[in-house]
This record gives sequence, structure tokens and C-alpha cells, in this order.
Amino acid sequence: MPRKPAKNGSKTVSRTAAKTASKGAAKRPSNGSLDERTIRALESIAASLKASAHAPNPQALKTADAFVWHPDGRLVPVPRVSRVDLSLLKGIDRMRDILIENTERFAKGLPANNALLWGARGMGKSSLVKAAHASVNAHTGKGKLKLIEIHREDIETLPLLMTILRDSEFHFIVFCDDLSFDGNDASYKSLKAVLEGGIEGRPDNVILYATSNRRHLLSRDMIENERSTSINPGEAVEEKVSLSDRFGLWLGFHKCSQDEYLDMVRGYCRHFGVKISDAELEREALEWSTTRGARSGRVAWQFTQELAGRLGVRMGAK
Repeated sequence: MPRKPAKNGSKTVSRTAAKTASKGAAKRPSNGSLDERTIRALESIAASLKASAHAPNPQALKTADAFVWHPDGRLVPVPRVSRVDLSLLKGIDRMRDILIENTERFAKGLPANNALLWGARGMGKSSLVKAAHASVNAHTGKGKLKLIEIHREDIETLPLLMTILRDSEFHFIVFCDDLSFDGNDASYKSLKAVLEGGIEGRPDNVILYATSNRRHLLSRDMIENERSTSINPGEAVEEKVSLSDRFGLWLGFHKCSQDEYLDMVRGYCRHFGVKISDAELEREALEWSTTRGARSGRVAWQFTQELAGRLGVRMGAK
């Protein structure tokens, strides 16, 4: 006799399938159990896809000489860069000449070094980078040398930026101002990979310039913590200190003398047409620096702004 079909057979099969599926789901790792390496890989893929949608074309790069990098893959043009003329930077002649020569070689397609400008506050480190770019781009770069600023908090996206710039016809100075690392910040590893350690290496059309108040970019507490908690303290400290070693040029900026400070003030006043007797200028400039407790290019600029405003002189670009 033909076998009778089991009652509610479809329901039985459905329940069996559901149990099997639930067992399989229990064995598969949930999102919460994904290891950190997998999460980073997924984030990198997502960022790459987003960047490819925003990657600038050559025509867009012609719209400006300077850009600001955004971690979502956008290069935002800067119509007017805040910079001072190279001739106004006093007391840093040696550092100026070295950086200009290095930048000129890079603009010509010749080998050049990444540069770390470190030292005293307000002595023109970032001003020199921007002025050097403008000067070299006008004479040697012929408009093909671009300046891209990347913010300190976006350093982890630096490899992504390198991917976007790698095949461009332009040359790029990637500039990070006031670069330093504190606490348990591990984003410095992205910078190390781009400077030398990555499998692809730094693109030939990209160079990195950074400014910092620290020679080794790391806080003393961070280095001491590595020494005290590591199994091999020497190796841990070496790993972090080696970040600075990957910059081929170290340009040190030190506090200026009184004469250099006064030369800065006089240079600004001549350039912007601020007329005042030299004796009175010297007296007021020294008094200003005393109240600020420092002598630097920044203090000289701030004094010149104060003096020009008091005398009714406009300090427009010249």
C-alpha cells in the first residue's frame, strides 16, 4: 500500500531547518566578536571605496595651489593661503636655505627628503613651509607643486591619501602642522609606514613636511611609560623614537636674540609701510616682548599688528 504522507510534514521540516539554522548561527562569530584586525580591514575597505568616489581629477587639482585633506577622501581647495613673504622670515637663514633647496629638487623630480621642522614656538616653522612652497612653485614648480595640509587627528588616513595622489601628474607637499603624539595614541604607526616602512613606500611625487615643538614627536611621559611597562624597554622606546629618524631632514629652530627680534619687527614695518622712528620702534618692541615673556617671530608679528592698528595702517597683502 502507498505510504500515507505524514501530517504537518511541512511544519516539521520548517522546525528542523530553523533548529539547524540556529545552531549554525550560534557557531558563527557575532559582530561583537570580530577581531581587531578584521575590523580595521573592513574600515580600510570602506574608506577606500569612499575615497575613490571623491578622488580628484587632474582638472580639479588645477583650481588651486593648496588643499586641505578631509578623511572622507576630499581635497578641499584653499583659494588664498595664509602666508608671509619669504623675505620677511628673519633669523632662520640656514633652515630657509636648506628647505628651499630640498623643495626645489623635489619640484624638479629629483630625490629629496621628508623634513621635520622642530623647536621653539613662534619661530616661523609653519610659515617657512608655506613660504617655501609659494616661492618654489612660482619659479621651479611652474604651478605643478601643490601643498596639502593634513590635520594631526587625520594622520591615520595618510595611507589613503597616498593612494589617491600616487598616479597624479602633480607634485605634492603633504604638510602636518604641530605634529606630536601623546598617551596611548598608536596613529604614529600610519605615519611610519608612509615615511619608509610600507610595502609600496612613499610615492615619488609626494614629500612630507611636518612641524613640531618636539624633536622626537613623542611626549616624555609616553616614552617613559613604554620603558617602564615593556618586557624589553629599550626596543619599545627605540620603536617610537625611530619615527623622527624617518625624516631625512631635521631642521632645528631656536629662540631668537634681541637683535634678530628687532630685525623682524623692522622688516614687517618696512614691508607694510608702518612709519615710526627707529628709537621709538625699538623701545616699544622691547617692551612688548617683555610683557609677553618671549622673543620670537610670532611676537614680532603680533607687535607689528598692534602698532599698525594703532597708527591706522592697513596690513593687506602686498
